[in-house]
Amino acid sequence: MSVIRLLVLGAVRQHGRAHGYQVRNDLEYWGAHEWSNAKPGSIYHALKQMAKEGLLHAHEIAPSTAGGPPRTEYEVTEQGTEAYFRLLRESLTSYDQKPDVLSAGLGLMVDLSREEALELLERRLRAIGEWRSAVTEYYTPADGPGQLGHIGEIMDFWVHSADTGAEWTRALMERIKGGAYTFAGEGEPFVGVLADGEENPYATGERHPGDAR
Repeated sequence: MSVIRLLVLGAVRQHGRAHGYQVRNDLEYWGAHEWSNAKPGSIYHALKQMAKEGLLHAHEIAPSTAGGPPRTEYEVTEQGTEAYFRLLRESLTSYDQKPDVLSAGLGLMVDLSREEALELLERRLRAIGEWRSAVTEYYTPADGPGQLGHIGEIMDFWVHSADTGAEWTRALMERIKGGAYTFAGEGEPFVGVLADGEENPYATGERHPGDAR
């Protein structure tokens, strides 16, 4: 699945309407440039591509008083909303993905109801169990990695990763069951995006021409 699409749709959706530099600022604020492919070029490309596909609606704003090019603001369409929730649900249930997939899902999971988030995490737990069972058809953890030579270290790593992932998922579910965080329909959501013009302490690089004036 496309992590950058999920992140960009999530950021635009939280703003209502946002220009490219705002989205880039938000993703850097979340640290996504460190744990995903959310680099400036991929962010602007995703915005333009999803606008072409009808997932975002592009609004051209008048040029700045400094005489620069028009700024484009983006808004998530109905089709984009459907795509966003499909990607979000997939990110929380798919175990056989890179860590950035789950990281993106965790950062946006409160857009779901508490009940659905728990249901999706339960599905994730089942997927971890099924994946671990598939590995242990060929490798017996109790016998140690040496049974397969040094290649057994790969299997051992997989099993330990599955066990750790399951333990962490159960702990997250307990926190959510205990009332942690504000999910959709429960009240004022946590504000996870920066206001237009708000300084980003984690910003890197220069602004993209025409995006923030």
